[in-house]
Amino acid sequence: MSTDTSAHVSRVRLGPFPPAAPSDPDAPHVLQATVEVDASASRGELTRVWESFGYDEINWTYTPTGKRLLQTFADFSGGGYLVRPHYVFCSGSGFGIPHWGNGNVYHEDENGKPYYDFTIVDQTYDAIVNAGHHVLVELAFTPRDLVPPEAEELKVVPSPTVYTSYEAGTWGYPPKDYDKWGGLIAATAQHCLERYAEEEVTAWLWELWNEPDINYWRGTLQQFNELYSVTAAAVRSVIPNAKVGGPTVTSGGLEFLKGFLDYTSSRNEPLDFISYHTKGSRFPTREYLPFDSPPSEQASPSSTKMLYDLREFNRAIATYEQYRDLPAVVDECDAAVPAHFGRYDNRNYEFQNTEYYPVFQVKLMKKILDLNANEIVQVQRATSWSFYFEAERYFEGTRSFMTAGRIEKPLLNAYRMLSLLGGERVAANSNVAWDLGALDETDGSSMPEEVDVLASRDDNGAVAALVWRHTDDQYQTSEQETTVALTVRNLPGRGYRVRHYRIDAEHSNAHTRWKELGEPQDPTDEELAQIKARQGLEELEPARTIEADEGRVQVEISLPLPAASLLVLEPTD
Repeated sequence: MSTDTSAHVSRVRLGPFPPAAPSDPDAPHVLQATVEVDASASRGELTRVWESFGYDEINWTYTPTGKRLLQTFADFSGGGYLVRPHYVFCSGSGFGIPHWGNGNVYHEDENGKPYYDFTIVDQTYDAIVNAGHHVLVELAFTPRDLVPPEAEELKVVPSPTVYTSYEAGTWGYPPKDYDKWGGLIAATAQHCLERYAEEEVTAWLWELWNEPDINYWRGTLQQFNELYSVTAAAVRSVIPNAKVGGPTVTSGGLEFLKGFLDYTSSRNEPLDFISYHTKGSRFPTREYLPFDSPPSEQASPSSTKMLYDLREFNRAIATYEQYRDLPAVVDECDAAVPAHFGRYDNRNYEFQNTEYYPVFQVKLMKKILDLNANEIVQVQRATSWSFYFEAERYFEGTRSFMTAGRIEKPLLNAYRMLSLLGGERVAANSNVAWDLGALDETDGSSMPEEVDVLASRDDNGAVAALVWRHTDDQYQTSEQETTVALTVRNLPGRGYRVRHYRIDAEHSNAHTRWKELGEPQDPTDEELAQIKARQGLEELEPARTIEADEGRVQVEISLPLPAASLLVLEPTD
């Protein structure tokens, strides 16, 4: 979740990962790179680890904007994303605000007999399923009528901005009656089975809680483990083939994860996937500086910190022989926390508006695939904790795919670009790529500047090469572009139509156009049209036809910092 308080520290042997150092204008830059793709060398199925997102504000799922965003993902990807909203069992009025929502399912009558209201659940899951996606069902948190007496210890000071102690966190206490909790789980599973049918709900992931190693769970590890037994049994009693799992710990929760796996393995509890989270940084908190001020300290996300978290968690899982073949679901995998902080809270969050972030995300997904190739336990999904925020200013800088006025942010184009990759990965390399082997020797600093590549082919013979130039330092810039000599070898055909897509400051970037117009917070219809005209994935140049020379094509491209280019070679013969 977006308040992972351990996100700025790696809980593995390397210790803390500091933010990237402030930019050095005299720092060396990668100005030439050689990239080679072998179209005949299969590296197996291209696992689409990026096809998942989630968010806190469950009640925004079924708003007109939420439905439109869900459909946008389906339109460019064909659907099939896993979507993970929080707070489905929290009590409330159905009104969502940043970092809070509620499904308001569970209730008790005057005699303490449970009854259920699935009105909000239906609207939420209908929106996801009707767009062609699947639900990652987060079974949390404790409904108000199941809050235990000890929750009274959580005191709040009444004020105009505070609701009650329930919203302040009593929902994080273990349910006072595990049998009633099990009844709630079974009733939810039964309702979903009847509404969406077995084929759909068996494609879902059914997951207990969120980040129980921090204050989202105010009980013990043993209480959590016992609740997992109740939860998994309740789901499976209704949907025998349901995929159940957990424990959704933060990057600081490795010991909690081990305690959970010790329990499930010793009792042979059903477990179909193992979930955990990682974040790349926690910037200094809200600063409330004048709007034109720079941050008090420059900071940037660390992709190396995230990759180290993934590797250490997966290696810990691999020590349990019966779990080595289970997929790892990193169902919050983000550059920074929290999602609802933006540029007005801390200037370092500006990267969430710019071309820096989509290129970071493309790079991260490729490195996760490299990690899969080297490790026993495989990451199946790496979830972006991003959706959209109601009532924010234009380019607020929150972690989201869409800003005010339904304007798409550059981040969304990373997912458009990834969706154009084929189903089979092929061999590709760059002579100036950062290699995962450096994780064993890193001093804790962030990933330096690199040029790297991810390549694929599809059933129709199209070959795609996704190439980027990036560094983890969001403040590092270069007036010089990198010249990339790209060679694709062993193409089966002769004629190819080449399409070249680009994300950088000048392409696929509504934020840049908004800034060019003076950053209007009340844009005219004409200004909105100009901004939206630049929000989609753009081609750098017109499509052209080329001929392969003995199965080989050579292309030269220039990459600013940061930038990503996708070249798709479609056979014409």
